[in-house]
Amino acid sequence: MKERPDLERWLPLPNAVRLGDPTALPAGFRAGGVSAGSKPSGALDLGVIHCTEPAMTSAARFTPSATAAAPVVITRDRCDTSRLRAVLVNSGNANASTGKMGFEEAARMQGAGSILLGIPIEHLGLCSTGKIGEPLDGRVFVQTLPRLGDDLSSDATTFNQAICTTDLFLKRAAVDLELAGGTVRITAQAKGAGMIHPGFATMLAFVQTDAELSASRCGKLLDNALADTFNRVSVDGQLSTNDTVVLQASGASGVAPADDAEDKLVQAALDHVMLDLALQLIADGEGATRLAKVRVKGGDPLGHAADKVADHIATSPLVQTALLGADPNWGRIIQAAGHALAGRGPVDFDVSFGGVQVCRANQATRYDRDAANAAAAEQLVEIEVSFLGDGEATRYFCDLTVDYVKFNSEYTT
Repeated sequence: MKERPDLERWLPLPNAVRLGDPTALPAGFRAGGVSAGSKPSGALDLGVIHCTEPAMTSAARFTPSATAAAPVVITRDRCDTSRLRAVLVNSGNANASTGKMGFEEAARMQGAGSILLGIPIEHLGLCSTGKIGEPLDGRVFVQTLPRLGDDLSSDATTFNQAICTTDLFLKRAAVDLELAGGTVRITAQAKGAGMIHPGFATMLAFVQTDAELSASRCGKLLDNALADTFNRVSVDGQLSTNDTVVLQASGASGVAPADDAEDKLVQAALDHVMLDLALQLIADGEGATRLAKVRVKGGDPLGHAADKVADHIATSPLVQTALLGADPNWGRIIQAAGHALAGRGPVDFDVSFGGVQVCRANQATRYDRDAANAAAAEQLVEIEVSFLGDGEATRYFCDLTVDYVKFNSEYTT
């Protein structure tokens, strides 16, 4: 696996936050990962994240796909998502579009996992990732559970490895946050490299903290963070059948936010961790070589129009291939923006690359071509688009490469 890319320019640290060790779980958590032999390579394919504190709280959010996978449906509809003590994850097989058998095999794994961990079945969530439409043999994983139980520790590394499929590096993040009552830790792990688009980016993500939080607060924190992180990234514009994100709070630190100001600090710390993961996802987009951040200003104050424009730009194959070629091609951006607001009458757009304005009111300007080309050739490309109005929206995306096409023509998903 390759190393995590340098994304710090887009990840300023919030107040009272310092970077932590992403391998060291917060107090009250243990995790592990083993190989059940479902991958031809023998790579790790079964993992679990477990909160040992009975009074813990949690929140979970899932793909809105109309073809959601069996583990998503079971966790969403049958579990108490405010008390998910543990999540059992298999990789290599999505257990999606597998009919009644898929639900039976998922239920088999859930039942065996709850017995292993000694927790109620409704407190054990399930996640799967991998090929769609391939039958899952849950017995292979159930037989491996005792070894998984022996592997559990406060180190998240093997769990992180076990959830990966086509990932080229481990996606993980951690921060420590100083509150009046003491220090709380937030750690997170994710997987994902393709089929990534808002709502929420194709991925599994798991976030842990030892802060004391109510279940309702967990839900609000997670929703707020999702809105500005995983729901703002795209690799290929494709929504997955298996997207799941889980936030667990053990409360083991004994530290709770003391007031609204500290609530905001916790939110900022969580936002930072989840944006870090989201950016790592697109940095590992299948074949990706360059990332872009598009900031759109204009339209209605609520940002609906700006959102549409940003979304169309981030998912435009023409824009993504221009990004690959380090081409400050404002014409493709204008085309995508105009498509987003089709039927609304004439709209004048301004476009800049890295602060170099290349287009004003849909027409070329006189600009420093060397500076614009240099801005478009950076590893982290910044694009600004503006039109009349006060709305704002941001999207992060990657280039579209020959390797992406080659990989997805050769690998069954």
